[in-house]
Amino acid sequence: MLKIWENYITELYKRPNRPETLEIQPEEEVDTDENGPYILQSEVEKAIKEMRNEKATGDDDVSGDVLKLLREGGLKIMNKSINNIYETGECPKDFTEVKMIALKKKPQATKCSDHRIIILIAHTAKKIAKILRRRIEK
Repeated sequence: MLKIWENYITELYKRPNRPETLEIQPEEEVDTDENGPYILQSEVEKAIKEMRNEKATGDDDVSGDVLKLLREGGLKIMNKSINNIYETGECPKDFTEVKMIALKKKPQATKCSDHRIIILIAHTAKKIAKILRRRIEK
């Protein structure tokens, strides 16, 4: 049964000209000037404020609603952690894994195509991606 779902999802997300694997060669030494400026706490705050309420959690089990409750001290810690990820390029395991859930489109769903697939990603990972996307778009 799992193999059927694996094949279905692989085909569903298959894109032409997409490499099977992404090979990243480690850099010997990176000049910090090439990384760009550190991520500002105001960028983190803005990304959190824009989150929608009552969204499901990812593998980290941290809801967006909890992130919105962070005050100055919590935001500083989060900002420091995000900058550490930004500097080192090393993400926590929770950030690189997702939960995929199949929801029935029809009451008597029997085929994979009778389901809608949702993907749950850690909210903190989404915020980092949002901040970096904004910087790239500038």
